[in-house]
Amino acid sequence: MAVSSINTSSQVTTPVNTKEVKAPVKAEETTKASEAAVVYDKVPTDVKSGKTYTPNTELVNKLKADQMERANQLQSLVSKMFEKQGAAYGTANVFTSEFWKNFKDSGMTIDEAAVKQAQEDVSEDGYWGVKQTSERMLDFAKALTGGDPSKIDEMEKAFEKGYKEATKAWGDELPDLSKQTFDAVKKGFQAWREEAATNAEAAIASGNQASVTTA
Repeated sequence: MAVSSINTSSQVTTPVNTKEVKAPVKAEETTKASEAAVVYDKVPTDVKSGKTYTPNTELVNKLKADQMERANQLQSLVSKMFEKQGAAYGTANVFTSEFWKNFKDSGMTIDEAAVKQAQEDVSEDGYWGVKQTSERMLDFAKALTGGDPSKIDEMEKAFEKGYKEATKAWGDELPDLSKQTFDAVKKGFQAWREEAATNAEAAIASGNQASVTTA
C-alpha cells in the first residue's frame, strides 16, 4: 500500500493585534501631573488673573482728613455757641448777679433794653434757650455727616470736646442753662441712634418680605 507523502510545510497564519500598544506611563510622571493639578486648583483667583491689590493711600488719607475736619468744625461751633449762650444768660441775669451787687452803686449804667432782649433769648422758646440751641447743634452735626448714622459717635465726641472747651474758656462751670442744653443734645444723639436702628430694621424686614413675595 502506497502511503502518500504528508506536506508538513503548511503555512500557519498568526493573528495580529491591530490595537495601538501604548508605552507604560512611569509612576513618577503620574505623580508629578497629579501634584501639578492639585497646586493649580489651590491658586487664589487674584494670582491666577495676575492682579495685584494695593490700598489707595491717597484716598484713605483724604477720608481721615475729612473726618478730622468735620469733628473740628463741630467742636469749634459747639464751643462758640455755649460761650454765646453763657454770655446771653449772664446779661439776662445781670441785675441779680454778684457783679451788679458790687457795682450798682458805682454809677455804672446797664442797657435795660439789652437785658430784656437777653431774657427773651434765653427763655424756653428763645434763640439761646435749651430747645433751639440744642436743635441747632444737632442739625449742624447731621449736616456735616449728611445724616450718616455711622458718624454719630464721632460727632458726639466732638460735641463733648466743644462743651469742655467752652467751660475752660468760661473760667468756671457754665450756667445751668448750658448744662440743660448739653443734656438735651446728648438725648438728641441717642434719639438719632434709635431712629437709625429702627430704619435699618424696617429696611431688612422690607427686603425679606420682597424676597418671599418674588419666591
